[in-house]
Amino acid sequence: MIQIASYQKQIEEAIKQSKYGSNPKELYEPIEYIMSLGGKRMRPVLVLMACDFFDGDVAKAIHPALAIEIFHNFTLVHDDIMDNAPLRRNQPTVHEKWNSNIAILSGDAMMVKAYQEICKVEQQLLPEVLSVFNDTALKVCEGQQMDMNFETLSKVSIPTYLKMIELKTAVLLGGALKIGALVGGARTEDAEQLYVFGKHIGIAFQLQDDILDVYADTEKFGKQKGGDIIANKKTYLMLKAMEMAESNRYMKEELQQWIAAPQFNPAEKVDAVTNIYNFLNVKELARNEMKKQYDIAIKALKTIPVSDDKKNMLTSFADSLMVREV
Repeated sequence: MIQIASYQKQIEEAIKQSKYGSNPKELYEPIEYIMSLGGKRMRPVLVLMACDFFDGDVAKAIHPALAIEIFHNFTLVHDDIMDNAPLRRNQPTVHEKWNSNIAILSGDAMMVKAYQEICKVEQQLLPEVLSVFNDTALKVCEGQQMDMNFETLSKVSIPTYLKMIELKTAVLLGGALKIGALVGGARTEDAEQLYVFGKHIGIAFQLQDDILDVYADTEKFGKQKGGDIIANKKTYLMLKAMEMAESNRYMKEELQQWIAAPQFNPAEKVDAVTNIYNFLNVKELARNEMKKQYDIAIKALKTIPVSDDKKNMLTSFADSLMVREV
C-alpha cells in the first residue's frame, strides 16, 4: 500500500495548491472548506492508479483526478442539502456553516471548476475523456433522483435497487478508472474493462455499507448503528427482508408495523428489525450478492493484458475497501 499512500499524498498536495478563486468570498470559501475536509481520496487515487496501470505518466493524470474529486465533493454539498445533513466528516456541512443558497451556488461553481480541470488533459484525449466524464456525471444525478424517488415508493425491486447504487455510487469509481486508463494510453476496450471492474467494486462496496450499518461495531465504523433501519431506508437488507417476508405472515406484519410506526424507541426498532433480518438470513444473502459483484469485477480485471503485479495492486486496493469489520 506504499504506492497508494504516495498517490494520496500527490492528490493532497495538488488540492492544497489549487486556487478556486477569492471574490466574492461567500462563493469560494465554501469550496476551500469542503475540499479541505480530507477523506481517503479514493476516487482521484483510482485515476492515478489506472494511469500507472498502463505505464502512463501519472503527472498527466493529476488534473483529471482533481476533476473527479471536485465533482465528487460537489455532489456531497448538494446531497447534504437534500438530506438536510448537519455533518460531513464530523464537521458542519456547507449549508449549515453558511446557508443553503450559498451551498447551492458554491456547488454549481465546483461543477465548473471540475470541467476546468478535466479540460486540461492532452488535446487529443479530450473528446473521449470528456465524454466519459459527462456520461458519469449524468448517471450520478440519475442515481440520486432514483434514491429520492424510493422515499415515496412502497415497493422497490432488488434489481432496481442495484441499478440505483450502480448509478449513484459505483459509476464514479468506474469513470475514475476509465479516465485514468485513457490518460495512461490504454486501448479503449481495456479502459472499458477497467470501468467494469470499478463499477462492480462500487456496487459491492455499497452493499457492504448496507450490512455494516446494521451489523458493524459502532465505535469502529463511526456511524449510528441501524441508522438505515431508523430512517426506513430501502437498503438491500430491508428490500430482501420485505421480499422474503411475503411468505411469512407474522414476519410481514411485524416488519410493516415497524416501518409504518409514527413514533418508536429507536433502539427497540433497530433490535426488532435486526431480529427479523437474522431470522430471514438476509445478512448472508446480502453478503452473497456482494461477493457476486466482487467476482464480476475481478473477472473483468483478469481480461486486461498487464502484469499480475499491477493487477494485484488494484485487487489489494479493492480488498482494502471491502475488508471492513462486520
